[in-house]
Amino acid sequence: MLCRVGVLVSGRGTNLQSIIDKSISGEIDAEVVVVISDNPKAQALNRARKVGIKALYLDPATEKPILVGGAEDKYLQVLKENQVDLVCLAGFMRVLKEKFISEYKWRIMNIHPALLPSFKGLHAQRQALNSGERFSGATVHFVTEDVDGGPIILQAVVPIYQDDTEESLSQRILKEEHRIYPECINLLAKGKIQIKDNKVIIGEING
Repeated sequence: MLCRVGVLVSGRGTNLQSIIDKSISGEIDAEVVVVISDNPKAQALNRARKVGIKALYLDPATEKPILVGGAEDKYLQVLKENQVDLVCLAGFMRVLKEKFISEYKWRIMNIHPALLPSFKGLHAQRQALNSGERFSGATVHFVTEDVDGGPIILQAVVPIYQDDTEESLSQRILKEEHRIYPECINLLAKGKIQIKDNKVIIGEING
């Protein structure tokens, strides 16, 4: 049985597209069943609708970067109505609260454009450039209440060149995001991920 994936988005949805493409091609044992956005103009919604995936705008009912009260309940209701097994954040620009995280404990993934735990938060690529680092990359991790601090699943490293701009570095990182995010989803779908002592262990799970 395919893992049923719900994706939360805010913008262009290029990571969503990579997940959809690899799902449709059968490269991963997962199916995107619903896409939810806090932005009614998100291009990601159109990407989902184009291939017949349910795509909804849900008003988060707050200007602050966090889901609160009834808004969070609305998001949870839609995910549960669509029998979602795994929630993936793909450029979702809001912070999830304790209730949401506990409802899908160890079943929420996020992609971050840096080698966590370095350069958490916004503008990670700019942070990496300004630091003088020679390498950056992408990280897929489980979501916890510690923002960008959950257990790391996979990472990909990219070099930082002396003439890099924030845009050129972002594009190089994005290519790796598109590769490793579906891979992480597939690992979970195949039952090859477990958590021990707040660390991700990848391999066959017995029993």
